[in-house]
Amino acid sequence: MVGATDRLLTLQEFLALPKSDARWEYVAGRAVAKMAPKYHSIRLQRALEDLFEAWSIDRGRAEREWLTALVRAGENWAPLPDFSFVSFERLPREWNENAACPAIPELVVEVVSPGQSFGELAKKAEDYLAAGVDRVWIIDPVERTLTVFFGDLAPRTFADEQPIIDSLFPGLEFSVAALFGRAGLPGAPSS
Repeated sequence: MVGATDRLLTLQEFLALPKSDARWEYVAGRAVAKMAPKYHSIRLQRALEDLFEAWSIDRGRAEREWLTALVRAGENWAPLPDFSFVSFERLPREWNENAACPAIPELVVEVVSPGQSFGELAKKAEDYLAAGVDRVWIIDPVERTLTVFFGDLAPRTFADEQPIIDSLFPGLEFSVAALFGRAGLPGAPSS
């Protein structure tokens, strides 16, 4: 995929590019490299997968790094969220293609990596919401927080033992401390 960012591509051309070890997103007609996940991001992705595994079994698909075909500001957009959940109502259980997610997820999660800012991901969260995603979670491993972005409410930041309960995910309840503990990343925010 050398030079993929140098020329404009259609979404179909982007999706047909040869596989590579790099992670790519489709943004404004270009293939844009996504920062490779670091250890904390990988651990948090796995913890989310574990948390959602039993809860989602009869509800939908909870996946790490699944390219998602969306429309942003009238243009095709294919972000690669760190984690996402899409219900069987939006993408039927019978769907089984080796392809980008063709449905709008209820939830996408992005983990702040070294070299990224919360502000960059907050802007991306707004893009997700504008594309029809119901919830966006941004997890900050340094601050040990999880910020929930809603389509119609101000974002809300959770820390420590505050319970995270959302009517969009009935029966799913956890805290940031529990999530970080499950990820093997306990401890207080660094100063």
